[in-house]
Amino acid sequence: MPAGSILVADDDAAIRTVLNQALSRAGYEVRSTGNAATLWRWVSQGDGDLVITDVVMPDENAFDLLPRIKKLRPNLPVLVMSAQNTFMTAIRASERGAYEYLPKPFDLKELIAIVGRALSEPKERSRAVNKPEDLEGIPLVGRSPAMQEIYRLVARLMQTDLTVMISGESGTGKELVAKALHDYGKRRSGQFVAINMAAIPRDLIESELFGHEKGAFTGANTRSSGRFEQAEGGTLFLDEIGDMPMEAQTRLLRVLQQGEYTTVGGRTAIKSDVRIIAATNKDLRILIQQGLFREDLFFRLNVVPLRLPPLRERTEDVPDLIRHFFTQAEREGLPQKQIDQAALDRLKRYRWPGNVRELENLARRLAALYPQETITPAVIDAELAQPVPVASEPAPSEDNLMAAVERNLTKYFASFDNGLPPPGLYHRVLREVEYPLLSAALAASRGNQIRAADLLGLNRNTLRKKIRDLDIQVIRTSG
Repeated sequence: MPAGSILVADDDAAIRTVLNQALSRAGYEVRSTGNAATLWRWVSQGDGDLVITDVVMPDENAFDLLPRIKKLRPNLPVLVMSAQNTFMTAIRASERGAYEYLPKPFDLKELIAIVGRALSEPKERSRAVNKPEDLEGIPLVGRSPAMQEIYRLVARLMQTDLTVMISGESGTGKELVAKALHDYGKRRSGQFVAINMAAIPRDLIESELFGHEKGAFTGANTRSSGRFEQAEGGTLFLDEIGDMPMEAQTRLLRVLQQGEYTTVGGRTAIKSDVRIIAATNKDLRILIQQGLFREDLFFRLNVVPLRLPPLRERTEDVPDLIRHFFTQAEREGLPQKQIDQAALDRLKRYRWPGNVRELENLARRLAALYPQETITPAVIDAELAQPVPVASEPAPSEDNLMAAVERNLTKYFASFDNGLPPPGLYHRVLREVEYPLLSAALAASRGNQIRAADLLGLNRNTLRKKIRDLDIQVIRTSG
């Protein structure tokens, strides 16, 4: 007796044949078609225990058909296949009620396992179908197998309140993933509130998180709400969680265990309805061994671990990423850019120590500073050449520091026809100049961050945050 009846819809005859053979060998009864009309007729007649369908078919898109299938037969599992391997595809499949999304080419063993799991689950199980939202501007880009796994996991987690721990090197896009989980999840109507533990003085973190009462400490002249209160009904993103002090860890653990907290200086417990997403670029298990992170808090936060791969592990995504960043830059008023294949090959061979953030910064520099429309290998070679300063080299003076700033500003403004950037680009100018400015200041101070902060007129903690955010390598030299 067959293990179940599978309906397959794909306009590619070769894929239908492969699926028919594989599913039949696994003990299933299989019927296949090359169009959506026949699939809908079979579903309407009550046929099939599970559907496997391609997104794009000659007569109808599966995303238009899915809501009708779920309305007529809400407990019928539908697996969606697509060669359009983007985050948008995974999200749309999930929002329209698909049981699972499989990027093409897919692994047959994985598909058979998913089919078995879908058919063995309770029949009353039904995936929520949300009203489709405008999905333009999705920040996650890439078609590599590693990113496909991220898309699928994010799609599964959207309609849950599970706590997620995102790990990955600096610049891999941890906050973008957290934002996507919020923006396309059931808490999208609430606030997404982010706090970076490494950017806040340790003695102020508890007040920042939980708020404080008037008179709770010196300088607390009024009551202040904390990030938990601001994120009520939404999502709280705890970035660089490994830098959280032990005292704050204890208070956070109470929130996760009991669903309530008290403000600093307060006595009344406040109920909390917040989804927690944490992120780290450190190995928390090592911090636990060192006595710097609570093991019980780790297990509370690590309900769903999600690792973002460094860019060097998914260099096949570099072409899509840089084109995406060029498009963003063009929307912000920068000149249109293209890149030739040889230049792309250079980028794919680079190690990307700063990950996606480094590639984004490069794309913006290329758009802003180079007059030619097509970026060539020579330009890439010049941009990626990063000589390491040695102690024998003279450090730039303060006069040279300001000259370096002037040169970068001049090059930036010269990229526009009328000598001035379009309106609203002040922050873009600041960002393009900030990296070379901070690098020059650190070189002038021979890596001494206190001296560099004085040169720049910045608070030392602010400088540290900018060094971390921009992935600037600090090299101390003698002299």
